[in-house]
Amino acid sequence: MTPSLKKWRLAPSLDTTQVQALASQLNVDPFVAELLIRRGITTLDDARVFFRPTLQDLHPPLVMADMKKAVKRVVQAIHNREKVLVYGDYDVDGTTSVAMMYSFLKQLDVPCEHYIPHRYHEGYGVSAQGVAFAKSEGCSLMITLDCGVKAVDRVKEANELGIDVIICDHHKPGTNLPPALAVLDPMRDDCPYPFKGLSGCGVGFKLIQAIVEDQGFPDEMLWSYLDLLTISIGADIVPIIGENRTLCRFGLDLINKHPRPGVRAMLNAAGFNKESMTISDVVFILAPRINAAGRMDRAAHALELLLAQNDEEALPLSQTIEEFNRNRKELDKSITESALEQIAEDPWYETAWSTVVFGADWHKGVIGIVASRIMDQHYKPTIVFTEKEGILSGSARSIEGLDIYEALGSCRDLLIQFGGHAMAAGMTMKLEQFKAFRQKFDEVVKSMISQDDLIPVVEIEHELPFDQISTANYKILKQFAPHGPANMKPAFLATQCRDTSYSRLVGGDFSHLKLHVVQENGRRAMEGIGFNMSHGLSMLKSTEGADLVYTLEENSWNGKTELQIQVRDIHLANANILTSATSPEMS
Repeated sequence: MTPSLKKWRLAPSLDTTQVQALASQLNVDPFVAELLIRRGITTLDDARVFFRPTLQDLHPPLVMADMKKAVKRVVQAIHNREKVLVYGDYDVDGTTSVAMMYSFLKQLDVPCEHYIPHRYHEGYGVSAQGVAFAKSEGCSLMITLDCGVKAVDRVKEANELGIDVIICDHHKPGTNLPPALAVLDPMRDDCPYPFKGLSGCGVGFKLIQAIVEDQGFPDEMLWSYLDLLTISIGADIVPIIGENRTLCRFGLDLINKHPRPGVRAMLNAAGFNKESMTISDVVFILAPRINAAGRMDRAAHALELLLAQNDEEALPLSQTIEEFNRNRKELDKSITESALEQIAEDPWYETAWSTVVFGADWHKGVIGIVASRIMDQHYKPTIVFTEKEGILSGSARSIEGLDIYEALGSCRDLLIQFGGHAMAAGMTMKLEQFKAFRQKFDEVVKSMISQDDLIPVVEIEHELPFDQISTANYKILKQFAPHGPANMKPAFLATQCRDTSYSRLVGGDFSHLKLHVVQENGRRAMEGIGFNMSHGLSMLKSTEGADLVYTLEENSWNGKTELQIQVRDIHLANANILTSATSPEMS
């Protein structure tokens, strides 16, 4: 099957004088300088921090609003040996945050408990059960991680019970901040902290950094948590630029050289056998397994694994997590198939601007994943609902150009509650409102976007003919890693490519394309791979040839390493799908 057409968007050229100046300063090709400028690297000093980051480049934690108050209260708890509750969300960011803060306090012999709410019994955020648990355990201080900035009522309850609260969150606050002793959140309008892209774990890390500096503890105490922080950064899809990129650089180094027992056990159970782990491996191997615990049962299982002190303790926990992940994948696959069948059998979806599906017995823990899978097949704003006792719970995913939180706001009269942000959201409503909601939501979506928005976009940073590819430039591009939002792996354009007669289909079902191609009027032939791109072979062999969007990779075989291309998308040459972005900033 040939995938639907995608738009290709080429980043516009930048100011030639600026590009040439930076290229000269760094002694790099102009196209490399252009890639750097798009990432905010405009000076020699910027480049030093980008290519040679140090942990001394981190921003001072005391710049964050309320940090001094938070440090003073935690230090008081440390000295008085007060009992502390470490409370976190049930996703990867929250779980790693709790593991980090709990380990730090235990290292200082602070009496403490940890608490992660049950996804289905308590829901997101600070729960009444969590506050009650803090009281029952005699905790006088509660530190919330990756949640709490909107928990006004719960914080009031804690205060009334004599419990001080420190909030470490990275979500946008509501109109009123909770009456906590300290609210650490760089997204506060009044917070002067210069980097706004921290994960929830990142905010907790800054609190630990401030305590370490205040008390004169050794730096190694802080750096030992960079692995957990890196996992949170990769999993929570926060921008991997600035401080986050520096933290990830050193966190990946820690994971690869000295993985904690729980991480090592997870990788072994997953059959991971690469020499070193990348941020992509964090996203696709570690994160789903940590998340699977909370989706299938309790996030506490993953927390216990991350807190494991030795391999013997970690092994059975990792096997449990692996089983959760297997079950999660099976449910994910079966529910996605069921949802796609529902779409195919109902003519309503043929003209709809959105995809809203419902299955009474679909597992609540995977409907968000299913929504993403459906988006891969039908590029429309998508909501997947499941039901319990007449109440539907839904998970939404959006496309570029549509703020799904805003769209849901226009349907609030049909919802019990909703929350989220521009690209993802959750909601509940009564079963009998499903058809009315589906219709109204579709009308709202239609009013907010155009047909052109329903065509997915492939971002291209530069046209790079094969003849201009060099090993020297690739060595520089490798140093752009770790990649992620705001620092994606550069994608290039190659036009009028033709098969040299060595391209072929590979894989068990011959769905992958093994390329050996040359450009018209070009001298250099390139080998490469295009996963699930069997449809491209006929294009490469056609008289028109094909245009490719690709990234550069290294391929090692029989002790020999060579550059190859990995094709992201392929179309007949001159297909008129290429447009130019209106801003130098890549989406």
